[in-house]
Amino acid sequence: MGVEPENTLRSFLRAEREDMDQIELDLHLSKDGALIVMHDVKVDRTTDGSGLIGDFTLDELRDLDAGHGERIPVFEDVLDAVTKPIQAEIKDVAAARVLAGVMRERDLVERVDVLSFHDEALAEIRELLPDARTVLVAQGPMGSEIVTRAQAVGARLVSLSLRRISLALVQECHRAGISVISWTVNTPADLALARALGLDGVVTDMPAVKRAVEGGLTDW
Repeated sequence: MGVEPENTLRSFLRAEREDMDQIELDLHLSKDGALIVMHDVKVDRTTDGSGLIGDFTLDELRDLDAGHGERIPVFEDVLDAVTKPIQAEIKDVAAARVLAGVMRERDLVERVDVLSFHDEALAEIRELLPDARTVLVAQGPMGSEIVTRAQAVGARLVSLSLRRISLALVQECHRAGISVISWTVNTPADLALARALGLDGVVTDMPAVKRAVEGGLTDW
C-alpha cells in the first residue's frame, strides 16, 4: 500500500481499517519452502537486506527490516491478521503447489483468489483445487490472446496493466464472460481512464481511490 511499507502486516491492517474490498499480496518461496509475502524476487528494494528471497531461510528473512521495524510476513501471518478477502499473486511458479496446500488445509477457496502472470501456475492451482478462482495477470502487448489464455486456465477475471488496456479488449473480454480489472490506479487521471474503459474494478495502493469510487468523485 502506498501509504505504508508495502507487503507488510502494517500495510494490510491499514487496508482493513480503510475497508478496502480485497487485499492483494505477492508470494515467493523461501529457501526452506515458506510462502513469503513480497513483490520483488530480491529483498533489496524493500528491506535492509540484499539477495534473492530463495537464498534465505524463513528465519533469516524474519531478521530483515521491511520498513518502520516491520518484519517480512508469511502468507499465514496475513490470513491470521485480517478478515478481508485476499488476492494472492504467485510470483514464483514453485509457490503454486504450496499455496494450494495451505488453501486446502485452511479451507480458503472462498476467501482467496489466486492470481499470476504465469499460466502454468494457474493451471496447477486449477488442477489441485478445481473450485479455486483464478485470475490471469498480464502487462505486455494485449489482444485476443488474453481471452484465450484466460479461458485455458479457467480464469473468469483478468488483471491488466492500465497503460496497456484498450476499450476493444475490455469489450472482447466482456463478450466472453471475463471481467477486467487494472493496475495500478493511484491518481484521479488513472481512475478517470479506468471509468472510461468500463473496467469492473481496479487495483490501487491508495485508500483515497476507494473513497473516490464510492463518492463518484473525479478529483481528490
